[in-house]
Amino acid sequence: MLSRLSTLTTFYGKIKNMVNNGNNHVPARSAGGLDYDSSDFDHSPLVVFYEVTRACNLLCRHCRAEAQPRRHPLELDTRTALALLADLKRFPKPPLLVFTGGDPIKRADVFDLVRYGVESGLKVAMTPSATKLVTPEVIRGLQQAGLHRLAVSLDGADAATHDGFRRVPGSYERTLEIMRDAIQFNLPLQINTTIARHNFDQIDAMACLLGHYPITLWSVFFLVPTGRALAGSRIFPEEYEIAFEKLYQHTGRHGFGVKTTEAPHYRRFILEKQNHAAPAEKGGGDALPGIVGTNDGRGVMFISHIGEIFPSGFLPILCGRFPHDSAVAVYQHSPLFGDLRNPGKLKGKCGFCRYRDICGGSRARAYGLTGDPLAAEPDCIYGSPRVAPQRSLPPCLA
Repeated sequence: MLSRLSTLTTFYGKIKNMVNNGNNHVPARSAGGLDYDSSDFDHSPLVVFYEVTRACNLLCRHCRAEAQPRRHPLELDTRTALALLADLKRFPKPPLLVFTGGDPIKRADVFDLVRYGVESGLKVAMTPSATKLVTPEVIRGLQQAGLHRLAVSLDGADAATHDGFRRVPGSYERTLEIMRDAIQFNLPLQINTTIARHNFDQIDAMACLLGHYPITLWSVFFLVPTGRALAGSRIFPEEYEIAFEKLYQHTGRHGFGVKTTEAPHYRRFILEKQNHAAPAEKGGGDALPGIVGTNDGRGVMFISHIGEIFPSGFLPILCGRFPHDSAVAVYQHSPLFGDLRNPGKLKGKCGFCRYRDICGGSRARAYGLTGDPLAAEPDCIYGSPRVAPQRSLPPCLA
């Protein structure tokens, strides 16, 4: 047990500079970048997601953006997009910038955007769709432009599961091809996985599959009912604890990190596993190994293809619009962002939970299911009878 705790503590220290297509359980950055902790929440986000386009050739069942084949006529043009990147540079601690979509590769100027962001001093990552547009030449061009990390999605341990979710035959094999090309060009690779009813029983199999690739991070997203994603597709609250146990078993075992998106209660799970007996009082999260309590609007910001500014891509409450509003000013002064950064504003069980400062529950899921972004996390069973932890190891760990 002591060895396991040591491995996890070391792991959280080493992945301080890692970020996911998502917004929860994001550790602090230090080596090779700026340190970031909860004292920075009020003035600077750790990560900004910029949806450069909603155009995409896939029809994914869970798509937050409800992506369309063609680009929107009001999409920020190149000049305005570059102005946005310059605005983001004005944060006291410049964030990691993630180009998302839709499919960023549908923009012809995406290489210029990456290059400008990098030259401005930002670390830039990207989440392209697994289509034929992501050729080896494109990956090499992104690597040469200075892209910090490429993230692609794998949502099943086999083609039938993944392709059924993405609704495009062949997307599973295309994902594996892109992974191999990114590895060939030495471009750091992150894998994003959406956990829902269709693949809940494949968590172990997916982890073991990814163990055969030299990826940097496995970012595991737990479904939020927004866009095309249906509330009935998400797993049951009790099943989160089972999923957390599986993820915990795989953490540090395959050479890549594991983190969650829109499941901040995984932090609570980890802390309990590490036997932190003392309550996480206000500010106490900084004393815990590598954990910064980011959440929707708390260390995270999302900017849409037409400049709309939201607390996250999964919490679609409009707080401003670029270029009319500065992204810096919205993050620092929007009343909603302020409320989301204040654990004392949380309602229900989240409001008096001893882990509220480092967890706080998914604000996006609370909004998606109740209409109130400050309501209690609907899919957390902390304080209720627990499910029995899974004891058996998957074959690749046995």
